[in-house]
Amino acid sequence: MVDVTPREPTHRRALARCQVKMMPETTTKVANNAITKGDVLAAARIAGIQAAKRTAELIPMCHPVLVGSVAVNFSIGDDFVEVEAQVETVDRTGVEMEAMAGCMVAALTVYDMCKSADRTMTIEQLALWEKSGGRSGPWRRSEN
Repeated sequence: MVDVTPREPTHRRALARCQVKMMPETTTKVANNAITKGDVLAAARIAGIQAAKRTAELIPMCHPVLVGSVAVNFSIGDDFVEVEAQVETVDRTGVEMEAMAGCMVAALTVYDMCKSADRTMTIEQLALWEKSGGRSGPWRRSEN
């Protein structure tokens, strides 16, 4: 692991996104809360929050950080559910991995809850979209 003990704690934030591609009929079921396993987005939100808080247990060289907040939100398109996870902390290292883990586990939960209705689903485009704090400063992915 990288030694972060000499660093001063600063406010840090990271935002990750991905998409769960699916048939339009499946997005309609998700939007109408008609998936037989239950409320897809509520379950995925809780799973994403739990994953963000436990990232250091999953990624071997990831520092445990004191997660101050996690927000997991969804947008439903015609043939996808977009997942967005934002994580904030005041600590010595960033929360990019926590945001990415939260986003991916939320997407996997959407997949798990919907798989009986749609075996064609894919999870795509997991990426860090923004980060702030720390010595490298703010960064934002270009929309292009």
